[in-house]
Amino acid sequence: MIDNNKGERPSSVTSGDSFFSASASVGSEQRSTGPLSPLKREKPLVYFVGAGCGAADLITVRGMNLLKAADVIIYTGSLVNPELLNYAKRNCEIHNSATMTLEEVMIVIIASARQGKMVVRLHTGEPSIYGAVLEQMQILEANGIEYESCPGVSACFGAAASLNLEYTLPDVSQTLIITRMAGRTAVPERESIEKLATHNASMAIYLSSGMMDKLSRALINGGYSKDTPAAIVYKASWPDEEKYICTVGTLAETAEAHGIKNLAVVLVGDVISKSGYSLSKLYDAEFETEFRKSR
Repeated sequence: MIDNNKGERPSSVTSGDSFFSASASVGSEQRSTGPLSPLKREKPLVYFVGAGCGAADLITVRGMNLLKAADVIIYTGSLVNPELLNYAKRNCEIHNSATMTLEEVMIVIIASARQGKMVVRLHTGEPSIYGAVLEQMQILEANGIEYESCPGVSACFGAAASLNLEYTLPDVSQTLIITRMAGRTAVPERESIEKLATHNASMAIYLSSGMMDKLSRALINGGYSKDTPAAIVYKASWPDEEKYICTVGTLAETAEAHGIKNLAVVLVGDVISKSGYSLSKLYDAEFETEFRKSR
């Protein structure tokens, strides 16, 4: 494989290429008024693939096969397990998007697609959660380039597997809230930790492990007791994964004791105690389904 970690522009495309001008206000409700003619093919040229949360064998079979077939792979080098690049064929062109801007990423994707090359944009976890994929998709649409998405395993599910946890226990919680603290990316006021905490549901909190003290206060102010079970899972499913059970009130203390400042998902809720729940009705002998009569 060809490892192009510098993310250099292909010589066939210049920085003045038309993909930004073809897209009117990407990210707003305004859509392109004159997209380029679509590249008509039986299959798309570009695939957004979820790499999973860490372990190389957590990628889907579909994602693995797309990596094997790709002519160009652009992967999130700061978060994606590099072992996944072992699936790439010998002459595959590899780019590490950690060193690239959005413009540089899109120039590579569009130039490659116009040359008839199959491109895999390999994102960490599940691309639809904090993946910044829509802005890329809309630029492709403005340039008439078809694409598809392949899902991946997000960190909250890797963490649940590590803890043998069920987020939706009857009579405890039937809701999982996936959210984050505000950082460089703002969070709408209506989705603040305090307001979401009023539900006392199961929560998976991303991108917040460097703000544990603030997170703890927000959860308590919102309605969780300081003794509500919590967990910190660092690098879920990676070989160097770490996991710690604590409480909402001891989140900051636990993170500091183990030197955790990033790359962790925080789980909150009474489901973590694995107690106080009712048995599911799904397998109740008195519960009738189209496959089983009540007994």
